[in-house]
Amino acid sequence: MTNTTPITQDVLTIPRKLPDGPVNLVGLTREALREVLIAHGTPEKQAKMRVNQIWQWIYQWGVRDFHAMTNLAKAYRAQLAETFLVDIPEVVSKQVSADGTRKYLVRIAGGHEVEVVYIPETDRGTLCISSQVGCTLTCSFCHTGTQKLVRNLTAGEIIGQVMLARDDLNEWPRPGEPAGERPRLISNIVLMGMGEPLYNFDNVRDAMKIAMDGEGISLSRRRITLSTSGVVPEIARAAGEIGCLLAVSFHATTDAVRDTLVPINKKWNIATLLDTLREYPRLSNSERITFEYVMLKGVNDSDADARRLVQLIKGIPAKINLIPFNEWPGSPYQRSDWERIERFADIIYKAGYASPIRTPRGEDIMAACGQLKSATERSRKSRAQIEAEAGL
Repeated sequence: MTNTTPITQDVLTIPRKLPDGPVNLVGLTREALREVLIAHGTPEKQAKMRVNQIWQWIYQWGVRDFHAMTNLAKAYRAQLAETFLVDIPEVVSKQVSADGTRKYLVRIAGGHEVEVVYIPETDRGTLCISSQVGCTLTCSFCHTGTQKLVRNLTAGEIIGQVMLARDDLNEWPRPGEPAGERPRLISNIVLMGMGEPLYNFDNVRDAMKIAMDGEGISLSRRRITLSTSGVVPEIARAAGEIGCLLAVSFHATTDAVRDTLVPINKKWNIATLLDTLREYPRLSNSERITFEYVMLKGVNDSDADARRLVQLIKGIPAKINLIPFNEWPGSPYQRSDWERIERFADIIYKAGYASPIRTPRGEDIMAACGQLKSATERSRKSRAQIEAEAGL
């Protein structure tokens, strides 16, 4: 059967009218914040100092009320409150899994919704954030991929996901509190939620620069991982302009299978993608690229696949994350048997690569990898409909 899966979905882009009224400061880079303050009356000679002060209140202390920014003059605080907002997305609902995973349904401007997931572990806490409402891609194993792209998130809506999770976890330090008094619950960010981050490059870059800023949220670039399906032209740019760690949704060892699982492969095939990835560790000074590989029963989980994978990535500093498939209603695939996953992992491990098997988290609340899909867009499609759309 000829595979007719589209590389990306047809998208109707509706021009978005930004609301009149106060300007939201969340998501502005330091330079953009300086410019907007000057444009609204802050003397140019004071602007750098004001940026530093406001930045610390918003991103170091999590303060949203200008009147509480006590190292600013009272009249200046009143002026800021008339002109600006410190506004983040709204949490519509929160679900907590039996394993402690938290899933937030988050409403952004226009009434659209995205999902954000916090995964606590013994040695870290990982926040999985979204970059788009829906997704441009049509990966056939991914629940999010059955939801059409609505729009890109702004930088403020992306970093706002980190801020709302810090609110919920009561993670913001308080001014005057001794360093280290409050535990660091969000130690890592992964751009593995809804959307393809490299198709929303500028907003993702600006949001991650805010996350990495040492006078704010202050996460090291090595604590941030951007996951891409393989948008080849933007990978080198990500190395230079963001510099975080990279994960690649790989999932297959032949073009024929990857064309179906990750249809962007028709545009940039495995060989083209791997040539680009060979340059990435050098460009970004990252230690290893993570290859994400979802284990699909009878599709990509044979011993031959494991051996091919080892040959394909030869010469790339890498680890392979094996992901037991997280089933969702109507999904056209099944999870590989556990013995098969372990055998696959063993072949990779013996070839000299780390091959951790990702423990499924939050499955009881549909928060696991590949399951995210905003409630308002979740449609009751039959398995036959989904298989037809995926060209299976």
